[in-house]
Amino acid sequence: MKRGFFTIMSAQFFSSLADNALFLAALQLLKTAGAPSWQQAALVPIFALFYVVLAPFVGAIADAYPKGKVMLFSNSIKVIGCLMMLFGTHPLMAYSIVGLGAAAYSPAKYGILTELLPASQLVKANGWIEGLTIASIILGVLLGGQLVGPSISTWLLSFNFPFLDTGVDTPAEAAIAVLISLYLLAAWFNTRIPLTGVPMRALPRNIASLLPDFWNCNMRLWRDRLGQISLSTTTLFWGVSGNLRYIVLAWAAAALGYNYTQGSALVGVVAVGTAIGAVAASMRLRLHQAVHLLPLGIAMGVLVILLNFIDNVWLAAPFLVLLGGLGGFLVVPMNALLQHRGHNLMGAGRSIAVQNFNEQACILGLGAVFTFSTRFGLSAFGAITLFGVIVAGFMWLIKRWHARNCREHSAEVEHLLAIARNDNLHG
Repeated sequence: MKRGFFTIMSAQFFSSLADNALFLAALQLLKTAGAPSWQQAALVPIFALFYVVLAPFVGAIADAYPKGKVMLFSNSIKVIGCLMMLFGTHPLMAYSIVGLGAAAYSPAKYGILTELLPASQLVKANGWIEGLTIASIILGVLLGGQLVGPSISTWLLSFNFPFLDTGVDTPAEAAIAVLISLYLLAAWFNTRIPLTGVPMRALPRNIASLLPDFWNCNMRLWRDRLGQISLSTTTLFWGVSGNLRYIVLAWAAAALGYNYTQGSALVGVVAVGTAIGAVAASMRLRLHQAVHLLPLGIAMGVLVILLNFIDNVWLAAPFLVLLGGLGGFLVVPMNALLQHRGHNLMGAGRSIAVQNFNEQACILGLGAVFTFSTRFGLSAFGAITLFGVIVAGFMWLIKRWHARNCREHSAEVEHLLAIARNDNLHG
């Protein structure tokens, strides 16, 4: 791997670490304010909002400027969102601004991989960066849980600054103040990301022209015989995974009587499994093998439903590791295949923006369903069953879709797989 790759990984680690810890801090902020449970559930879809709204623009911006600078600017937006929370803005609104920064960050973060590395290293690079991202999720969720817990929050709130009233009076506010420093550290790494030498694609004078361009890019990926399979798989995976973070917390409270600090450990356990699966996939699989893993998605859905029958933490922990492991093993090669097809069809930044649009729209849609269901009394067990059925059912449909492509468009599918196989060997 090139040296710049590890700088990118460092920047991604600290930014993602803060993102995931902030989720727990925002939950605690809402709970302290006495917000209803549906507002806590709404944190997940509200974070995805700007991913969907700005998708036509952020990919083109990532292709128009050096991606390290785009990542730096995006981290600055996240800091602004944190400051808004500290200065009294409603947590849902402030958290949506952090989501705005994340939406701008993502196309640059993933798009730079295809500029810096050959196709032969994309699965390996995705394994590393997804594994590190999952590690940051594990540590971030644990960090957030501990920061809002009684031990560390009491210690943080005990600090007094002479002649200065910080306005930080609650555990959640103290946690947010700490997390701002992590975003600043990630921003420093952003300044160290090297230029890749890839020519920039200038933004059009009429920014509105990006809308039909984005729509065309979206349709090109959905019409591509491999792009449509990898895109639908990753869309469903991240749509469910994005909401599963809150659902596991809700399940831990209902089944085990856990608070946020205790439940965050179980969210971390899922992430441990995902990291193991991601690293294993990066070591064993190649681009053209990704489509063989579709049955794993069906198995994931079944495992999600079986979670309802577990009420013992010693059984839950290995079960959640297995659930996460299947997901990591599936999504890493699918992500790599999707990036490969997108890079060939339209350029790195635009393809990642299309991917983010679909994945975050799924998070937004499923999160909205869960939020409104919670508003009208759906239990955590009911939500888990619903999500499990969605995963298994739609992965079965995607598997049948690919099988039909292989029957009716076999020459095209084989040609695209041959390109992936050749690029993997000689890229």
